[in-house]
Amino acid sequence: MRLPTTMNLDDTPARLRLDRALDRLDLTFRGMTARGDEVQCECHWGGEEELERLKAPDLVLAPDLLRRTWDAPDWSDHGAVLRRILPQFARALVKGEVEPVFGMYEVGRSFGRGRWWEWPSLQSAAVWEFLRAWWAHTLAEEDPVVPAYEVLALCAEASGTLGPWLRTWEALDDRVADRHLADAVDRWEYDLLGDELPWDAWDDADALCTELAAWLVRHAPARLRALDAPEELLHRVRLIGLTGAARWEDPHWPDYRY
Repeated sequence: MRLPTTMNLDDTPARLRLDRALDRLDLTFRGMTARGDEVQCECHWGGEEELERLKAPDLVLAPDLLRRTWDAPDWSDHGAVLRRILPQFARALVKGEVEPVFGMYEVGRSFGRGRWWEWPSLQSAAVWEFLRAWWAHTLAEEDPVVPAYEVLALCAEASGTLGPWLRTWEALDDRVADRHLADAVDRWEYDLLGDELPWDAWDDADALCTELAAWLVRHAPARLRALDAPEELLHRVRLIGLTGAARWEDPHWPDYRY
């Protein structure tokens, strides 16, 4: 038997799960199309020929057409459009080929506009598994193509909930997941110290901010210490758990202006 001359370095359980989830999307949404009477603005979106590609099944879309399709907020049936593009869209996301203007939460909003949790059970289950598998793979990767804090924002906006994604992170007790947490805290602490969610949420921003802040205060300090994170970063997490004058009169307050 001849052994392969190269080895797939990402042949991990998390990657295999993600590959299965992507294949499941291919199978579940094969043959889907936008509605035959779907319309779009030729001035701001694109021409009729491009629209017709969405009404034909399984045609590969050019990257710019894919971007305009997921980004458009005004489809008459966003769910049908999302089902049409999901197999290609998901693979582009995993490869880091989707670049929203402000952040990956914009992609999450596109999922949310499609209200995929209301789709038939086999379809909604396929979307759930893709999001969960991608999140698990991101947390297991040393250098994911999309940072963990961006994938979290996407998943939260796509599902309308934060808890399941945080619980997955909490359950991964290893240095890779901890480094992603340190990167996220460094990215988020300015906003959270201003009592703002670190991304532009579609709904319930205050509740999501409170939930994220409380989770970080409970779970981040020990994990950051295990990484020998800078003391100032640990103080920022501690300050997130304080309110009012106790926060900004603390000697470690960074003197941010909001």
